[in-house]
Amino acid sequence: MSILAVTHLSLTLQDQHILKNISLSVEEGDVVGLIGPNGSGKTTLFNVLSGFLVPTHGSVHFRGQDITGFSPSKRAHMGIGRVFQNFGIFREMTLEENVLVALEALPAEQRKALGNLKEVVQGTLEMVGLSGHAKKKAGSLSGGQMRLLEIARTLKSGKELFLLDEPTAGVAPKMTHQVGDLISELKRDRKTVLIIEHDLPFISRVCDRVIVLNVGEVVLDGKPSEVKQHRKLQEIYFGADPTS
Repeated sequence: MSILAVTHLSLTLQDQHILKNISLSVEEGDVVGLIGPNGSGKTTLFNVLSGFLVPTHGSVHFRGQDITGFSPSKRAHMGIGRVFQNFGIFREMTLEENVLVALEALPAEQRKALGNLKEVVQGTLEMVGLSGHAKKKAGSLSGGQMRLLEIARTLKSGKELFLLDEPTAGVAPKMTHQVGDLISELKRDRKTVLIIEHDLPFISRVCDRVIVLNVGEVVLDGKPSEVKQHRKLQEIYFGADPTS
């Protein structure tokens, strides 16, 4: 079933049509890549999905419920997790504290169901190979390690739908593979992931499906192998002559 459904979504800001009649759905447990050139509307769409912007027209449904007017915090409590491009971690806190803050922000019942929070924190850091850095400040981590911490923290805070904004940006190649492995682990746990990326080989490796945006519109939607070979993608990225 669809965990996320976007219907005829448009957004106009200061007379600029940023998003134009976007309709898409994402099945539960899928990993979907969202690609397109700079200015195509990818991050703006994420801002609408996470509640930071309200669309001019159209609707967003999560698990069948219309959440178009819901606040970011309400969406987070429902299970939508956003991992930002510019790292949302607290750099002056230790890794343990970063994870604990996320867990303590959960509703009381959800927090109680997790059991011993110290054990959950330890397990979260072990999951991404960062347990040896538990007492260090998060600001001492590499970009890739920060990304792993952020994704793992979001996972353990009970999220079901992950919005990852360029998870490999500024990440060393070795760590990029670890980010990919963690995304694969989310898929095995039946979590749903929507990823904004410019790294097309990474998208091809981890995604079940790719959606291409250009100037605020969905122009392609299909399997990575299909989208990669499509003439339209070549036109968008490389300026191929559509008449040749």
